[in-house]
Amino acid sequence: MIKSLNQIPSFFVSPSKFNAQTQFKVKSFDVTGIKKIFITLTILLTSINLFAQKLERVEPMFWFVGMHNPKLQLLVHGENISKATIALTYPGVKLVKVNKVENPNYLFLDLEISPLTKAGTFPINFLLNGKKIFNYTYQLKNRDKSAGRIQGVTQKDFIYLLMPDRFSNGDKNNDVVKGLAETELNRDSMYYRHGGDIQGVINHLDYLKDLGVTTVWMTPEVENDMPHASYHGYAVTDHYKIDPRYGTNELYKKYVEAVHAKGMKVIKDIVHNHVGTGHWFYKDLPMKNWLNQWPKYTQTSYRDQTVMDPHASAADRKQMLDGWFVPSMPDLNQTNPYVQNYLTQNHIWWIEYAGIDGLRLDTYGYNDPVYMADWALKVQAEFPHLSVFGETLVTAVANQAFFTGGNTVNRGFNTHLQGITDATLKDAIYEGINGKNGWVDGINRLYATLAHDFLYKNPNTNCIFLDNHDMSRFYSMVGEDFDKYKMGMSILLTMRGIPEMYYGTEILMKNFSNPDGLIRSDFPGGWDGDKKDKFVADGRTNKENEAFNFVKALATFRKNSPALQTGKLMQFVPQDDIYVYFRYNTEAKGTVMVVVNNTEKDKTLATDRFAERTEGITSAKNVISGAQLSFKEINVPAKTTLVLELN
Repeated sequence: MIKSLNQIPSFFVSPSKFNAQTQFKVKSFDVTGIKKIFITLTILLTSINLFAQKLERVEPMFWFVGMHNPKLQLLVHGENISKATIALTYPGVKLVKVNKVENPNYLFLDLEISPLTKAGTFPINFLLNGKKIFNYTYQLKNRDKSAGRIQGVTQKDFIYLLMPDRFSNGDKNNDVVKGLAETELNRDSMYYRHGGDIQGVINHLDYLKDLGVTTVWMTPEVENDMPHASYHGYAVTDHYKIDPRYGTNELYKKYVEAVHAKGMKVIKDIVHNHVGTGHWFYKDLPMKNWLNQWPKYTQTSYRDQTVMDPHASAADRKQMLDGWFVPSMPDLNQTNPYVQNYLTQNHIWWIEYAGIDGLRLDTYGYNDPVYMADWALKVQAEFPHLSVFGETLVTAVANQAFFTGGNTVNRGFNTHLQGITDATLKDAIYEGINGKNGWVDGINRLYATLAHDFLYKNPNTNCIFLDNHDMSRFYSMVGEDFDKYKMGMSILLTMRGIPEMYYGTEILMKNFSNPDGLIRSDFPGGWDGDKKDKFVADGRTNKENEAFNFVKALATFRKNSPALQTGKLMQFVPQDDIYVYFRYNTEAKGTVMVVVNNTEKDKTLATDRFAERTEGITSAKNVISGAQLSFKEINVPAKTTLVLELN
């Protein structure tokens, strides 16, 4: 088979290689006849050759009518596909431009889809010398306007973060998939696949609903065909395909629908910054500057300050943004317009296809800021109710606020990012629980951190948390002290922002992040044959059930408290090592008072100081115990966070 359109058989070039009989026959033709035969055979053979070539992919594989943005750019990949010309005819669809790039195995087709275009199919014809050699049937679908899709995630919600490989194995048939780079299943190793999947999550949605969870966030589900540690999901190798060890695109869509049917929501975790070295386009780059290339391997500095520092070196800033995260994760060049279109369209495609409610943006600070602002505008134009928050694991409130929308910190630039993962609040909660109280330490750190909320356009859209898949588990970080555990969970579920809890926190799963695999252990009971099934009360210890019920009580109360769902926050300067804050709505009853005593001593709190929030209040109900308390003076036990509903 001819493997390239440039590989014409040698006898076309060198008639001397014909045998004697062939040469004799050729002499009987005139020169014009030879030329005609030569041209005809060349066209025939090259047409056969291109027809024989496999059209590897067209992405997005289908699209939708009625989109806000009428422009669509199709990536077409196939061997020497740039030799072909393109033709298509469909009412309302215009082929604006065919873009050829450095690699002849790619074409980028610019289409314009009229707002009046009807859903349907049409052939994209690939031609050679005016003759059709094959086509791709492209489909335009109607947008799904069903109720309950793309709802957004707000303070009303409680997010449960899980790693699908480590949560539950619902389908043993996809544990090992032939042809992928990693085929070993080994639950005794923290870095191999364990077999958890999307079906396993579907099977335990009732468990999450019973716990009080309203939103499920899985680490990335798309294909990660990498030879080692492919389970975490952040080294994508196919943007449009669910990893077959988790399921299929169709199953993912059914998962979202199943979550919605339970009255819950879905967050999808996406990665703009990098891909895995196993990505199909990494193996055949469309162009050299598809990636951020360096003369030699250059890793990011991980120094977020260089992005915001007015005194920063341009070289330092470039290394932060364009350096590779790790050697196995090539850094995408987001200043390349083809890369921009590819990523933005992929995210829009997943949202519309599956109907997800929110996005978590991995490694947000490492992305090109101009592109990310454009991305945000384009996504929000299509899905105005979608919620988005970016991962910003930084060390100061101002650094976090720098990345959020509204130009509140004199950046001179609006990112249009709704919220961030509030790592500085997480650190402050730990200090408030574990630290020794001082002018700026202990519980005063929590007060001071929240006092910086003026830097955000809307701090209520921040995702607040105590741990996740990249850091030591909360229970270990408080020294497995159950009183401190309850203090932290009480703050998390009553604080401003959108609370997120890492899977297993409700049953006191523990461990430290060095090595990180230890914090990603399997949820006991998620696999057939597990000795304990902690999805059910009978499988949990008394202490684990106490923790589960504690979280459930707070989460259930949150779902029924307007003050926690939509209310404002008012905090008071800590006095006598007691920190007090209120969540309230001025137009509704049900104010919530939270009292934190992080000391080893019982305290008595006089409430007259809080008159501006407590006028007319005569009693308070302990949300956990249900006990009614006298409000004039409140006894606050040592190492306790009281959550009180005021009456």
